[in-house]
Amino acid sequence: MLKQRIITAAILLPTAIVGFFLLDGIAFALFIGLVVTLGAWEWARLAGFSDQSVRVAYAAFVALLLVVLYRLPGLAPWLLTAAVFWWMAATALVLGYPASSRFWGGAYGSLLIGLLILLPAWQALVILKQWPSGNWLILGVMVLVWAADIGAYFSGKSFGRRKLAPAVSPGKSWEGLVGGLLTSLALTLAVGLYRGWSSRELVLALLGAALVVLVSVIGDLTESMFKRNAGIKDSSQLLPGHGGVMDRIDSLTAAIPLFAVLLWLAGWGVW
Repeated sequence: MLKQRIITAAILLPTAIVGFFLLDGIAFALFIGLVVTLGAWEWARLAGFSDQSVRVAYAAFVALLLVVLYRLPGLAPWLLTAAVFWWMAATALVLGYPASSRFWGGAYGSLLIGLLILLPAWQALVILKQWPSGNWLILGVMVLVWAADIGAYFSGKSFGRRKLAPAVSPGKSWEGLVGGLLTSLALTLAVGLYRGWSSRELVLALLGAALVVLVSVIGDLTESMFKRNAGIKDSSQLLPGHGGVMDRIDSLTAAIPLFAVLLWLAGWGVW
């Protein structure tokens, strides 16, 4: 297992670096679109569809919607606004699971939820790429989420006592959540001090970082909720030793759209 993880990581890391930071324009949109399309193929399984024809058809439908979104950039504000409301609803669904599963709308409703998870993430990345310091923005939100994950792991392992969402992910604790949040805030504070942000900018950055990290946890728990409901451990085995694509991007699908919305509200860029 360890050997598989190392080999897979050795392939994925340079691929991700090239795709995220060296591609631009339509090439970047296509690269992210491929990742999202693979995620859609996996999501159909989480929604309860094991038949390959249905899963492929759903992935193709998502790919078609990505083309439409690329051709009609004016839809971006509406899509990202919908994403913000979706993740607010997802918080309630996670906290109320398993009783909340009756609100999913069954298998087909779950496919619709997949659109609310995957499409805004693609859209937000395409937007961030076009804004000033786009590569740094993308790297920044990823590092923020990764730092929170690392902090949550170590603090949860050392101090975890109270379960965060036992019906969804028994391994996560409130102590881990706090540890991850403090890690990401400490990183944000260090960056702000290094770059000489004003007091107002620093406060807004810390508040924004906290919101992004908290919603990233909901993204993680949402996928865990659907996996638990479907009775599966990993979204797929596309990435040997690492599970599936959704297992790697679940937190980011929630964090990136909110990150883009917050930056837009702060006047960083335009849609």
